[in-house]
Amino acid sequence: MRFYNRFYFRTVKVYGYENIPKDGGVLFSPNHQGAFLDPLLIGSMTPRKMTSLTRSDVFGGPLQWFLDAFQMLPIYRMRNGYSNLKKNDAIFEKCFDLLGSGNFLLMFSEGGHHDEYYLKNLSKGSSRLAFQAQQKNPSKKIYIQPVGINYGHHRQPRCTLHLVFGSPLLISDYLDKKLTDVETINAIREALQERMKVCLWLPDNTSSYSIQKERINRLSTQMEFEALKTTLATSPETLPKRRSLNKWRRFFAFVLSIPNFIPLWITKKVTRLFKDVVFISSMKYAMGVFFFPIWWLTTAVLIASLFGNSIMTAYLLLCVSTLFLRQSLKLS
Repeated sequence: MRFYNRFYFRTVKVYGYENIPKDGGVLFSPNHQGAFLDPLLIGSMTPRKMTSLTRSDVFGGPLQWFLDAFQMLPIYRMRNGYSNLKKNDAIFEKCFDLLGSGNFLLMFSEGGHHDEYYLKNLSKGSSRLAFQAQQKNPSKKIYIQPVGINYGHHRQPRCTLHLVFGSPLLISDYLDKKLTDVETINAIREALQERMKVCLWLPDNTSSYSIQKERINRLSTQMEFEALKTTLATSPETLPKRRSLNKWRRFFAFVLSIPNFIPLWITKKVTRLFKDVVFISSMKYAMGVFFFPIWWLTTAVLIASLFGNSIMTAYLLLCVSTLFLRQSLKLS
């Protein structure tokens, strides 16, 4: 996945990698703008295996093996039925053991995904989990690691990705005997909210948000993270706007689609099965890493058997090059 990220995204810039703690259990808390693409990115771009907490309604189907392979655990919410909430007790106990043993855990503190750049108000879930894990393991170091996932575009492949690991919170620093458990959890949540905002291009939904959002594009995201964040906050009008897909670029994009017409058509059909637009980038990512290579390999074997290896090699080069050129042409 880490290798594939360099193909799906035009550029991957990672900041603050050295901030990830090496001496304790770490609960990673990223923003959530890309459905299941987010946990795949965090899991593939961190140095150790990671267990992810995932909403329970995706478990139990034909892809259960996939969830197990990626070390995902279900979290039950009120919408899953009040009687199911009790199942969380066993899940949380496992999480306490994982963090107490110095492992990596992933939980989305916003509580749900969305396709905006700003950070929503955090739920208490991740702060409560880290706090209770510290109570269960008083002699161990347990951290919450804020993470900012900044996509150059929420639906288009080959955009730029800025992945920012912020300053971690050491949970023991927030233990104060004068505060109640609820007050301590709130203090952790507030501190986490502020540190996560530091990791985002556009942390808040301000009156200038719509203007700032238009300035996040293929050109501006080539800037370094802090430079882009500062410019968006102070003078977004100096940055170029996203370009539109005019009729000529649309025509050339169609021509470049011809060698990959069938896998592109199938990908389009698959993404339309999801009413939630946040899943579009995730499905394109999944189709790119699994379906496209399978399609190319299958058709290449057929072409090689009929016309020889030279034609097969030319076919593969044509498919890959036109796909990259097509997406570069369509990128806003």
